[in-house]
Amino acid sequence: MTKTDKDLIPVQSLLMPKPIVYTAMLLNWISPFLASRFAARIFLTPFGYKMPSREKKMFENSHKEKVHIKKINREVVVYNYGESDKKILLVHGWSGSGTQLSKIADHLLQHGYSTVSFDAPAHGNAPGKRSMLPFFIESIYQLEKSHGPFNAAIGHSLGGMSLLRAAKCGLQIDKLIIVGTANSITAITSNFAQNLKLSQKVGRLLKAYFDERYGEDIDNYSGATSAIDVKTPTLVIHDKNDVDVHYSAAQEIFDNLDNGELLITEQLGHRKILGNQDVINKMTQFILE
Repeated sequence: MTKTDKDLIPVQSLLMPKPIVYTAMLLNWISPFLASRFAARIFLTPFGYKMPSREKKMFENSHKEKVHIKKINREVVVYNYGESDKKILLVHGWSGSGTQLSKIADHLLQHGYSTVSFDAPAHGNAPGKRSMLPFFIESIYQLEKSHGPFNAAIGHSLGGMSLLRAAKCGLQIDKLIIVGTANSITAITSNFAQNLKLSQKVGRLLKAYFDERYGEDIDNYSGATSAIDVKTPTLVIHDKNDVDVHYSAAQEIFDNLDNGELLITEQLGHRKILGNQDVINKMTQFILE
């Protein structure tokens, strides 16, 4: 499979082991309810990947430390990259790692900024088998206290959604940048079911299960919902060819922001966008303004 072909496949479909997909399809045929419970377990399971060579420089030159996130009783691995009092917090997406935004970190380093990033629980080198959005958010809150203050924060995909929620609830930053971020958790669960080749009924049951488990409508954590209360100047970046999150999500998030800017790109997809120099230049310009 060529790299171009991979860019046309959603991350979940690309990383998901085939036996899991076959099991989900069988359960879907037997019982949508059972399939939804199986899907819930898989939904919370990140699937890692071998570190690309482009991330190794950041990995090797970062000061790495294990940090215990008290509120969730989980451990993350923190990457302190560069030495500067001007700090940017970087937050990876689902199944990503703390070095996923390495090209962005390298460019910020050239402009006098150090970066702080982390492997979220059960991601990268952090221990655990399962993770969830609140784990990302609580990690952000604690790192602001222990490693901040941060001048700005950049989040990719679920990382962007986490930062929007954190900014809504008091994260103190001057600028926020989100890339390829979803606007709706309902849409995420629906797309997840689709990627597992499950029926939309299973997708609805999956969403209902999480609502019941956490005692609230989990769409309260959706990007567009959080954006309503975000006052921080925010740059929303999304690609028209993103197969993981439709670019209409960016417009919906932007429409709800008090002080937003929107950049829509083409032919970069969900992942390649993180290494595009024009996009990185725009991020840096936005932070420096």
